[in-house]
Amino acid sequence: MALLLFSLRHVPDDEADDIRDLLVENQLNFYETTSGNWGISMPAIWLSDDQEYAKARALIDEYQEQRRILLQAEYQQLKQSGEENTFFKNLWRNPAQTIVFIAAMILVIYISIKMVFEFGL
Repeated sequence: MALLLFSLRHVPDDEADDIRDLLVENQLNFYETTSGNWGISMPAIWLSDDQEYAKARALIDEYQEQRRILLQAEYQQLKQSGEENTFFKNLWRNPAQTIVFIAAMILVIYISIKMVFEFGL
């Protein structure tokens, strides 16, 4: 029976490619499912052989730990150089988009609160 090895929902393409390459390099048999036309199915990598699950899980866990360390180091470097993305930097670079998003959030909050008071009275 196939076992779910790695969910691909909200996973960056480069990470998914790395996981596929890792499994191929270690000669582990797997198959992949997509989210389908409507995006409601489960995109994932499934392991064909139950006996190889522990090995595959250990490889993926080690890869993810290395990736976490690398990404944290990159973020710290961006933070030290002052290049990390913040709200005010985003406001400066894309003022119209930021203002539209804030206006949309205010509108949703206003409608939500208005509906509660209208139904409650």
